[in-house]
Amino acid sequence: MPARIPNYADRVTWRHNHANTIRANFRSHHHHHHWNFWQQHPHWARWNLTRPYRWATWAAVTSWFPWGWSQPVYYDYGNTVYYQGDNVYYNNEVIATTEQYAEQAEDIATSVPETIPQDTQWMSLGIFALTEDGDSSGADPTIYLQLAISKEGIIGGTVHNTQTEETSPVEGMVDQKTQRAAWVVSGKTSPIMETGIVNLTKDEAPALLHFADGQTQQWLMVRLEEPQNTQGTQ
Repeated sequence: MPARIPNYADRVTWRHNHANTIRANFRSHHHHHHWNFWQQHPHWARWNLTRPYRWATWAAVTSWFPWGWSQPVYYDYGNTVYYQGDNVYYNNEVIATTEQYAEQAEDIATSVPETIPQDTQWMSLGIFALTEDGDSSGADPTIYLQLAISKEGIIGGTVHNTQTEETSPVEGMVDQKTQRAAWVVSGKTSPIMETGIVNLTKDEAPALLHFADGQTQQWLMVRLEEPQNTQGTQ
């Protein structure tokens, strides 16, 4: 469970250094990851995502959504958001039980409209490498995630596993009230990944992964830069 992290400043430093290592390795060895976005993304043509690595700033996100957000709600897992006992705390106040919090994430992730109009507009949030937060193994990530959002708060994208060479579409939603963003592999109800929508505008961001057996793990999302020799390739 994502308990409160002691020596939190050390974790922040670790995240930054770990993210820089991941990005450097990806720049040097991205051709070994065997992920051709243009061949394996199921919706890129319909979504008109000509630059899947492009990311959005918080200002762009607030302008994109018609919800009038003025302040971001940042989900800093292990610091401002943490698990203690059977409860989840935000800024030292109980906001839900651990079970309720996972159920809320599932409700958000699975609230995608059954039919999405063909003319829906999408904004790219970029491509991220996923790794367990605080993992000291130093192993390169094997899971890569591309995300986009619609003006209605729909999340779409693709997750690719370089170990299994499996690529799957993901879908989810952004909750207007709480600014939580949650998504899942299309057609499934777990595991569910969630973070704050403002987190997805950062270079690296903590996230939660909820499993069907009730376990929750803390992960780190590391934004990747577009490899120069793949720019514009289709």
